[in-house]
Amino acid sequence: MLRKVIMYFVLALVLVFTAYFSFVYFATYSEGNRSGELIKFSKKGYVFKTWEGELSQGISGAQIFKFSVMDNEAEVIQQMKDLQGEYVKVTYVERYRTFPWWGETNYYITEVVKEDSPFKVK
Repeated sequence: MLRKVIMYFVLALVLVFTAYFSFVYFATYSEGNRSGELIKFSKKGYVFKTWEGELSQGISGAQIFKFSVMDNEAEVIQQMKDLQGEYVKVTYVERYRTFPWWGETNYYITEVVKEDSPFKVK
């Protein structure tokens, strides 16, 4: 009898963990675009090396948008390296949670495009 209760308890724990992991892995909270100057992009971390960046969305860095790029986005990573210091528009997906091997933020860039800065004098 006790053995059956323990087995059901362990099975319930495994199912709850699997459901939570699946939700965190697949569910997204929002999607959108942001524009700004790409002021930082680097690979960092102690155990898990992840790509992290910052986009300045205001004058003199008043509003900073921090984001991550997953390792499987090789084209986006190369574009970020090439466009450092430029005005860009990024497309992102926001997740409910993150894993340490994904990145530090809940925002993940899926596309980056160079744009003309609205702050440049013509």
